[in-house]
Amino acid sequence: MTAPGRALSVEVCTDERAFAELAGEWERLYRACPSATPFQSHAWLHSWWLSYGRPGRLRLVLVRRSGELVAAAPLMREHRPLPALVPIGGAITDFCDVLVDGTAATEGAWALAEALAELARTALIDFREVRPGGAMERVYLCWRGPRHRTRDSVCLELPAVPVDELVGRLSSRHAQRVRNKVKRLVRLGVEWRVVRHDETEGALRRLLELHRLQWQGRNMSAEHERPRFLEHLVRSVVPMARSGQAAVTEFLLDGAVVAVNLNLLSGEMAGTYLYGFHPGLRERKVDVAAMLLHASTEHLASGAEGDGRPHRVLSLLRGDEPYKYRWHPESVTNQRFLLARRRTLPLLALAAGEAAARHRAKQVLRGNPGAADHRQDRS
Repeated sequence: MTAPGRALSVEVCTDERAFAELAGEWERLYRACPSATPFQSHAWLHSWWLSYGRPGRLRLVLVRRSGELVAAAPLMREHRPLPALVPIGGAITDFCDVLVDGTAATEGAWALAEALAELARTALIDFREVRPGGAMERVYLCWRGPRHRTRDSVCLELPAVPVDELVGRLSSRHAQRVRNKVKRLVRLGVEWRVVRHDETEGALRRLLELHRLQWQGRNMSAEHERPRFLEHLVRSVVPMARSGQAAVTEFLLDGAVVAVNLNLLSGEMAGTYLYGFHPGLRERKVDVAAMLLHASTEHLASGAEGDGRPHRVLSLLRGDEPYKYRWHPESVTNQRFLLARRRTLPLLALAAGEAAARHRAKQVLRGNPGAADHRQDRS
């Protein structure tokens, strides 16, 4: 298929081996897309597919300009609860998006929109967890049929500055408390280091072991205990660490690893994805959140990874757990885009109605029933 009026060609890849072979092209496009997050890297997406994908459902929309990949939509086909095309990544992926080369932003978005319209046919396009400013916003604006935009998960973000600057955002009483906790780390002799990429696999295995200890006796996410999650994490993060898209930090006390933290990195953003710590840290009155944040911001502010540019944002990723609010983060709400053709308008209405009902229910539970807010545009 050739995009009308443009020197762009479009194809839909359904072959898993071809997906693997796209690594080099995909990485170039990933680097050229200003809004890309670590979850759009080839290492993350392809590894996810190997662990969670289902045969016959892969749908990669690839847009090329003179043979060079300038836009891509990593999708798969779902049949339940509604027939839909959804982004690759599933529940363990905090941000989903398409990739569009910054030099082909407008024509790339138009080409993706037209290709998605042809691909969808009797299915709804349900694109969840798009970070504000994501490339999928352009595709949404180019869509010619019925469309609906609504809110998705809440993420909390901090500036990626040293912990001393973060403390300055707090009240004087709270700030002094945090300073005392940081000093306690020094007195106890807690040390940390970012492991070398060839040490990453062992560190990730220790992370999950400590994560299980951390949650012992409580309800831990069942997925974090499954072998496929470990396999995905190792398979994706090891090459990401090698290319500067991930940093695994180990924390040592009395010569033993007592905590491990995984940050995923891209462009000007870093995300704290998963950590694990030994429960003994609580017994020694270590503030684990302060420890992790201190190490993460110190490393990120140095601009030591990737192309050497310092990161501006440290995302605490999805979830608005109370402990995150002590740092006065900014709330950033992901977006959900529903795109339909005329014949699939009823599917859009069903999905939009369900999303609105879920949002209203959450607001009622939080005692704020009037906060519902969504935007809809049908043409």
